[in-house]
Amino acid sequence: MTPPDQQDGPGSRSPEARPADHRQLLQEATARLVRTVDSMPDDSFAADTILPGWSRAHVVAHVALNSEALAGVLEGVVTRQPTTMYASQERRDADIVALAEAGPRALRDRLLAGATRYAEALDLVGPEHEETTFERTPGGRVIRVGAVPLMRLTEVEVHHADLGAGYAAHDWPTEFVVLLLDRCARRYDASRGFTARATDLDRSWTFGAPGPTVTGPAADLAWWATGRGAGEGLTSDDGLLPGIEAM
Repeated sequence: MTPPDQQDGPGSRSPEARPADHRQLLQEATARLVRTVDSMPDDSFAADTILPGWSRAHVVAHVALNSEALAGVLEGVVTRQPTTMYASQERRDADIVALAEAGPRALRDRLLAGATRYAEALDLVGPEHEETTFERTPGGRVIRVGAVPLMRLTEVEVHHADLGAGYAAHDWPTEFVVLLLDRCARRYDASRGFTARATDLDRSWTFGAPGPTVTGPAADLAWWATGRGAGEGLTSDDGLLPGIEAM
């Protein structure tokens, strides 16, 4: 399963992607994640998650390093010293493994420090930076600065649920669930389209070309739209749930 940061391209140019948005949502989401990680017994960090090959320690390491990477990019944009998020895919993967093996104390410290550094870097970003782009890795995927706030919010909320440590998709704030479904619908790329209809919000999203209607609670739709789960709580009017690529 591919972590969200590998999936972000140039991003939407909708108002939802502006750097000034979602800061309160992210602040609250980060605080919840930090509390969860702080409360996890040290021996639980080795537990498996739904992400193939990743323990809880790997997930926490990824979220911590993602904040550091995004902070570095934003700092480079403001100082006009551009940099990539990661030196290479191989270096990124190796750094996750190394931090995961460093132990719970190091993971907790890096998670909090990275979140603080990211918040401080975002405070330096202005509207004039929104259309600036950077590369995820040298020569790799190009990402707009304006897409970063929602990208980071998604990282924190989705991976918090991935931990399986008492926080799940049904705990996501409704505002984030809507943002996530908006984002997943914009990014959907498959031959078989569909409509997602949230029974608890009386709202629908179109994924690709017209197709069957998948119905269920918004949080269940959002979790499934990220490629997680088997569509628990959802129904399709043609009896089949479309395939979703993991993000």
